[in-house]
Amino acid sequence: MNGQNRKDILPGTMVDIVLKSDQKTGKLTSGIVKDILTKSSYHPHGIKVRLTDGQIGRVQSIK
Repeated sequence: MNGQNRKDILPGTMVDIVLKSDQKTGKLTSGIVKDILTKSSYHPHGIKVRLTDGQIGRVQSIK
């Protein structure tokens, strides 16, 4: 799954995100979702989430 649909992501889900600072390089960061920050049901660049360690980024893939 590609992380563009909000319904596919729940708190506790393991995901790969791209941080704002890594958008140009595309470097991915893995973690567990704590909060879902995007309110809409779909976002073309990925749903924005906060990980349990506090990092915020857009979901690129769901593990």
